[in-house]
Amino acid sequence: MLNWLDVLKFANNGNPKPDRRVEKTDYEWQAILAPEEFRITRQKGTERAHSSEMCNLFEPGRYACICCDTELFDSEEKFESGTGWPSFTQPIQENAIAYHKDKGFGMYRIETVCNTCDAHLGHVFQDGPPPGGLRFCINAVALKKVDTNIRKLTIGGGCFWCTEAIFQELAGVIKVESGYSGGNTQNPTYREVTSGHTGHAEVVQVTYDKSVISYETLLKIHLTTHNPTTLNRQGADQGTQYRSIIFYRNDDERKIALKVIEEVQPSFDDMIVTEMKKFEAFCEAELYHQDYYKNNPNKAYCQAVINPKLAKFRKLYHKKLKQAPVQT
Repeated sequence: MLNWLDVLKFANNGNPKPDRRVEKTDYEWQAILAPEEFRITRQKGTERAHSSEMCNLFEPGRYACICCDTELFDSEEKFESGTGWPSFTQPIQENAIAYHKDKGFGMYRIETVCNTCDAHLGHVFQDGPPPGGLRFCINAVALKKVDTNIRKLTIGGGCFWCTEAIFQELAGVIKVESGYSGGNTQNPTYREVTSGHTGHAEVVQVTYDKSVISYETLLKIHLTTHNPTTLNRQGADQGTQYRSIIFYRNDDERKIALKVIEEVQPSFDDMIVTEMKKFEAFCEAELYHQDYYKNNPNKAYCQAVINPKLAKFRKLYHKKLKQAPVQT
């Protein structure tokens, strides 16, 4: 995750250029851009504050450069800053944006430009929300909304090694990352989280294609592959970091999650105690936690705990798997 020191480093030294570069003359840009788009992106203009409804739009999707169609920001990183311009906490990729020192108008600022075509986008400031603390203040005219089927889901249900191994096998799941969420400190370590003092839960962040697998189906799988009726505990793992939790990103997701909990409740003798919380931030866990089961299938924990869970999951959801699992 980018922070202010990263931004300053890139502003001083430049950051790597992407594989694809788009270069045109001003005459060529004028031929394909509207006058206001040209003024903002090619002549470093600034649109009037509160002049675009984009400030108030938070539907899932991505935002691409109006000039070259390069995807720059995800709506999940968009927030209401009250400034009158669309604001984001992070770009989609570290090298999606380039940074230049801007000393115009008697101020010292960091300009943001599309790293593919050098279109002026806006500026980045260090007054954004945690954990990165950045606010990418972007001209709405410089962006266009791109609908996408790619979504993210953040959930916890005990040790993230188990949850990661399960969700990695599902068709439609693109990526699974182990990490921490729901706590009160920034960028915690595994040792800090396991102390129980940070308030974080061990979670996985699942990137999935909703055209292949739905949010509702993922939640049903989550609730039926761990025990959502035990408070702050999964098997021998005990503590608030092992709590059952669903982080919803909008009101629609919250309503779907409540509906799924209601639907699966009859399959349990005890009441489901899964916590519901608005998603705020995800902190990726240390590298050795990523792909833990894949990298350590013969470890005692994997053999004794993860293997039985995977076997039960594969039997229950064999039609949802990417491919026939390797027998263990």
